[in-house]
Amino acid sequence: MDGQIFIRLRHRIKTGNDQLIYLEDIAQITGDDSAVQKLSKMPIYHVSKKDRHIVVLDIMHVVKTIKKTWPDIDIQTVGGSEAIVEIDTGKRQLSPVLFVFVWLLLFVGAALAIMNFHEDVSMRLVHIRLYEMITGNTVEHPYLLQIPYSFGLGFGMILFFNHVFKKRLNEEPSPLEVEMFKYQLDLDHYVALNENKETLKDIHDR
Repeated sequence: MDGQIFIRLRHRIKTGNDQLIYLEDIAQITGDDSAVQKLSKMPIYHVSKKDRHIVVLDIMHVVKTIKKTWPDIDIQTVGGSEAIVEIDTGKRQLSPVLFVFVWLLLFVGAALAIMNFHEDVSMRLVHIRLYEMITGNTVEHPYLLQIPYSFGLGFGMILFFNHVFKKRLNEEPSPLEVEMFKYQLDLDHYVALNENKETLKDIHDR
Protein backbone atom coordinates (compact mmCIF):
# COMPACT_ATOMS: atom_id res chain seq x y z
CA MET A 1 0.00 0.00 0.00
CA ASP A 2 1.41 3.37 -1.05
CA GLY A 3 0.56 6.79 0.32
CA GLN A 4 1.50 9.10 3.15
CA ILE A 5 0.02 9.24 6.63
CA PHE A 6 0.62 11.38 9.70
CA ILE A 7 0.42 9.78 13.14
CA ARG A 8 0.12 11.53 16.49
CA LEU A 9 0.10 9.29 19.56
CA ARG A 10 -2.41 10.00 22.28
CA HIS A 11 -0.85 10.75 25.65
CA ARG A 12 -2.88 8.33 27.79
CA ILE A 13 -5.74 5.92 27.20
CA LYS A 14 -7.59 3.49 29.44
CA THR A 15 -8.56 -0.07 28.55
CA GLY A 16 -9.46 -3.36 30.20
CA ASN A 17 -7.73 -6.71 30.53
CA ASP A 18 -7.51 -9.05 27.53
CA GLN A 19 -8.24 -6.22 25.07
CA LEU A 20 -6.87 -5.76 21.57
CA ILE A 21 -5.60 -2.23 21.00
CA TYR A 22 -5.98 -0.86 17.49
CA LEU A 23 -4.02 1.99 15.96
CA GLU A 24 -7.01 4.33 16.08
CA ASP A 25 -7.25 3.74 19.84
CA ILE A 26 -3.78 5.09 20.62
CA ALA A 27 -3.23 7.58 17.80
CA GLN A 28 -4.77 10.27 15.64
CA ILE A 29 -4.29 9.40 11.97
CA THR A 30 -4.61 11.60 8.92
CA GLY A 31 -3.39 11.53 5.33
CA ASP A 32 -4.38 9.37 2.37
CA ASP A 33 -8.01 8.32 2.93
CA SER A 34 -7.63 4.72 1.81
CA ALA A 35 -4.51 4.27 3.93
CA VAL A 36 -6.18 5.79 6.99
CA GLN A 37 -9.20 3.47 6.67
CA LYS A 38 -7.01 0.38 6.45
CA LEU A 39 -4.63 1.41 9.24
CA SER A 40 -7.32 2.50 11.71
CA LYS A 41 -8.31 -1.09 12.51
CA MET A 42 -4.75 -2.41 12.53
CA PRO A 43 -3.95 -4.36 15.75
CA ILE A 44 -1.00 -2.83 17.61
CA TYR A 45 -0.95 -4.58 20.98
CA HIS A 46 -2.86 -7.21 22.92
CA VAL A 47 -3.29 -6.47 26.62
CA SER A 48 -2.86 -9.52 28.85
CA LYS A 49 -2.79 -10.18 32.59
CA LYS A 50 1.02 -10.11 32.68
CA ASP A 51 0.93 -6.41 31.78
CA ARG A 52 -0.46 -5.52 35.22
CA HIS A 53 -1.51 -1.86 35.34
CA ILE A 54 0.45 0.15 32.73
CA VAL A 55 1.83 -0.45 29.25
CA VAL A 56 3.94 2.08 27.34
CA LEU A 57 3.70 1.87 23.54
CA ASP A 58 6.62 3.56 21.82
CA ILE A 59 6.27 5.24 18.42
CA MET A 60 9.03 2.98 17.06
CA HIS A 61 6.97 -0.08 17.99
CA VAL A 62 3.98 1.40 16.15
CA VAL A 63 6.02 2.23 13.04
CA LYS A 64 7.64 -1.23 12.96
CA THR A 65 4.24 -2.90 13.29
CA ILE A 66 2.86 -0.90 10.36
CA LYS A 67 5.96 -1.43 8.22
CA LYS A 68 5.73 -5.20 8.64
CA THR A 69 2.44 -5.20 6.74
CA TRP A 70 2.91 -2.19 4.47
CA PRO A 71 6.65 -1.54 3.98
CA ASP A 72 6.11 1.05 1.22
CA ILE A 73 3.90 3.43 3.18
CA ASP A 74 5.35 6.83 4.12
CA ILE A 75 4.84 7.48 7.84
CA GLN A 76 5.31 10.93 9.39
CA THR A 77 5.12 11.17 13.20
CA VAL A 78 3.91 14.24 15.07
CA GLY A 79 3.92 15.00 18.79
CA GLY A 80 4.98 12.73 21.63
CA SER A 81 6.86 9.47 21.22
CA GLU A 82 4.97 7.34 23.76
CA ALA A 83 1.38 6.40 24.47
CA ILE A 84 0.60 5.24 27.99
CA VAL A 85 -2.07 2.54 28.26
CA GLU A 86 -3.70 2.35 31.69
CA ILE A 87 -5.24 -1.05 32.33
CA ASP A 88 -8.47 -0.96 34.32
CA THR A 89 -8.71 -4.21 36.24
CA GLY A 90 -12.20 -3.47 37.57
CA LYS A 91 -13.97 -1.01 39.79
CA ARG A 92 -12.50 -0.98 43.26
CA GLN A 93 -14.94 -1.09 46.14
CA LEU A 94 -14.22 1.57 48.75
CA SER A 95 -14.47 0.27 52.29
CA PRO A 96 -16.79 2.44 54.45
CA VAL A 97 -14.47 1.94 57.42
CA LEU A 98 -11.46 3.11 55.41
CA PHE A 99 -13.43 6.09 54.07
CA VAL A 100 -14.45 7.21 57.58
CA PHE A 101 -10.89 6.72 58.86
CA VAL A 102 -9.35 8.81 56.07
CA TRP A 103 -12.05 11.48 56.43
CA LEU A 104 -11.44 11.78 60.18
CA LEU A 105 -7.68 11.81 59.67
CA LEU A 106 -7.87 14.64 57.14
CA PHE A 107 -10.44 16.58 59.16
CA VAL A 108 -8.49 16.40 62.43
CA GLY A 109 -5.21 17.13 60.64
CA ALA A 110 -6.61 20.19 58.86
CA ALA A 111 -8.21 21.46 62.08
CA LEU A 112 -4.96 21.08 64.04
CA ALA A 113 -3.00 22.80 61.28
CA ILE A 114 -5.36 25.81 61.28
CA MET A 115 -5.40 26.05 65.09
CA ASN A 116 -1.62 25.80 65.35
CA PHE A 117 -1.21 28.49 62.69
CA HIS A 118 -3.59 30.81 64.54
CA GLU A 119 -1.74 30.16 67.78
CA ASP A 120 1.61 30.92 66.14
CA VAL A 121 0.45 34.29 64.78
CA SER A 122 -1.58 35.13 67.93
CA MET A 123 -4.80 35.51 65.97
CA ARG A 124 -6.89 35.81 69.14
CA LEU A 125 -4.83 38.79 70.34
CA VAL A 126 -5.13 40.36 66.90
CA HIS A 127 -8.94 40.07 67.04
CA ILE A 128 -8.99 41.56 70.53
CA ARG A 129 -6.83 44.48 69.37
CA LEU A 130 -8.93 45.05 66.23
CA TYR A 131 -12.15 44.99 68.27
CA GLU A 132 -10.66 47.52 70.67
CA MET A 133 -9.62 49.80 67.80
CA ILE A 134 -13.08 49.65 66.20
CA THR A 135 -15.36 49.85 69.26
CA GLY A 136 -13.08 51.35 71.91
CA ASN A 137 -13.95 48.48 74.28
CA THR A 138 -11.70 45.64 75.39
CA VAL A 139 -13.32 42.18 75.57
CA GLU A 140 -11.82 38.74 76.15
CA HIS A 141 -13.77 37.06 73.33
CA PRO A 142 -14.57 39.40 70.40
CA TYR A 143 -17.23 37.17 68.85
CA LEU A 144 -18.26 40.00 66.52
CA LEU A 145 -15.00 39.40 64.64
CA GLN A 146 -14.33 35.75 65.42
CA ILE A 147 -17.64 34.33 64.11
CA PRO A 148 -17.54 36.09 60.69
CA TYR A 149 -13.84 35.22 60.43
CA SER A 150 -14.63 31.52 60.98
CA PHE A 151 -17.30 31.52 58.27
CA GLY A 152 -15.01 33.50 55.96
CA LEU A 153 -12.26 30.93 56.46
CA GLY A 154 -14.60 28.16 55.32
CA PHE A 155 -15.87 30.12 52.30
CA GLY A 156 -12.28 30.99 51.40
CA MET A 157 -11.35 27.30 51.34
CA ILE A 158 -14.32 26.57 49.07
CA LEU A 159 -13.29 29.33 46.65
CA PHE A 160 -9.64 28.22 46.77
CA PHE A 161 -10.40 24.60 45.89
CA ASN A 162 -13.21 25.65 43.49
CA HIS A 163 -15.47 22.77 44.57
CA VAL A 164 -18.56 22.20 46.68
CA PHE A 165 -18.57 18.42 47.03
CA LYS A 166 -18.58 17.31 43.34
CA LYS A 167 -19.89 20.60 41.95
CA ARG A 168 -17.33 22.92 40.35
CA LEU A 169 -17.91 26.64 40.90
CA ASN A 170 -16.35 27.71 37.59
CA GLU A 171 -14.30 26.30 34.72
CA GLU A 172 -10.98 27.56 36.05
CA PRO A 173 -8.87 24.78 37.63
CA SER A 174 -7.99 25.05 41.30
CA PRO A 175 -4.35 25.22 42.46
CA LEU A 176 -4.71 21.67 43.77
CA GLU A 177 -5.89 20.42 40.35
CA VAL A 178 -2.96 22.18 38.66
CA GLU A 179 -0.48 20.55 41.04
CA MET A 180 -2.11 17.14 40.53
CA PHE A 181 -1.88 17.67 36.76
CA LYS A 182 1.84 18.49 37.05
CA TYR A 183 2.37 15.44 39.23
CA GLN A 184 0.57 13.21 36.69
CA LEU A 185 2.77 14.56 33.88
CA ASP A 186 5.93 13.87 35.91
CA LEU A 187 4.65 10.40 36.76
CA ASP A 188 3.86 9.64 33.10
CA HIS A 189 7.30 10.87 32.07
CA TYR A 190 8.95 8.64 34.66
CA VAL A 191 6.88 5.61 33.61
CA ALA A 192 7.68 6.18 29.93
CA LEU A 193 11.43 6.42 30.62
CA ASN A 194 11.44 3.49 33.03
CA GLU A 195 9.43 1.18 30.76
CA ASN A 196 11.60 1.96 27.73
CA LYS A 197 14.89 1.64 29.61
CA GLU A 198 17.25 -0.63 27.76
CA THR A 199 20.64 -2.12 28.55
CA LEU A 200 23.49 -2.80 26.14
CA LYS A 201 22.70 -6.50 26.45
CA ASP A 202 19.10 -5.88 25.29
CA ILE A 203 20.34 -3.95 22.26
CA HIS A 204 22.94 -6.55 21.31
CA ASP A 205 20.43 -9.40 21.67
CA ARG A 206 18.20 -7.93 18.97
